[in-house]
Amino acid sequence: MTYLHNIGAYFLMIKDMFRKPTKWSVMKTLIFKDIDDLIIGSLGIVAFISFFVGGVVTIQTALNITSPFIPEYLVGFATRQSIILEFAPTFISIIMAGKVGSFITSSIGTMRVTEQIDALEVMGINAINYLVFPKFIALMLYPFVISIAMFLGIVGGMAACVLGGYSSLEAYIIGVQTDFIPFHITYAFIKTFVFAFVLATIPSFYGFYMKGGALEVGKASTTSFVWTSVVIILLNYVLTQMLLS
Repeated sequence: MTYLHNIGAYFLMIKDMFRKPTKWSVMKTLIFKDIDDLIIGSLGIVAFISFFVGGVVTIQTALNITSPFIPEYLVGFATRQSIILEFAPTFISIIMAGKVGSFITSSIGTMRVTEQIDALEVMGINAINYLVFPKFIALMLYPFVISIAMFLGIVGGMAACVLGGYSSLEAYIIGVQTDFIPFHITYAFIKTFVFAFVLATIPSFYGFYMKGGALEVGKASTTSFVWTSVVIILLNYVLTQMLLS
């Protein structure tokens, strides 16, 4: 029953997020602050992970190709497919569920504990729109982060491939270009927009409706990370089945 109650409350929160909007002069400041915190503040960790995971994918692929009949360019092809289809949109989103999701839950949860949300509601402000909507708008720029992850993943794979002597630069580039399907980029960005919505709303839900004191803020952050990751993985399966099958 608790799960059903939470699901209902979550969808009611989404409805209230678009109701009684905060005036634009205030909302603009909130959106820019959230862009700085959630998007720009995540670029460093995303770039670092993408570059080195791209290298690891390339090395693993190259080491597992033992047949002389398999062309050398397959390393670049496999790296491109792995990064564009799954690593960049899905696994970066799970990492962001830990970084961005925990930040959102803890910041809103702290406002709940210190009764700042109650003060907003007393002043007649729609607290859900004031707190959640700027995060939703900020995370609409999330595909920009994923495009950087795709680029750096492929570059990291190229660096590992050439420096490790697994393949030549020309063969890697040919592999990256071979049988490229533009819809795969569209598919990745469709997933990214859906995951961005999840990243903005589920952590906000657990922060906004948490009960208790400072200790419960940490518990709410952990719970939001778990459920955000679960929903991302389930939606990844559903979207893959719908868009690629």
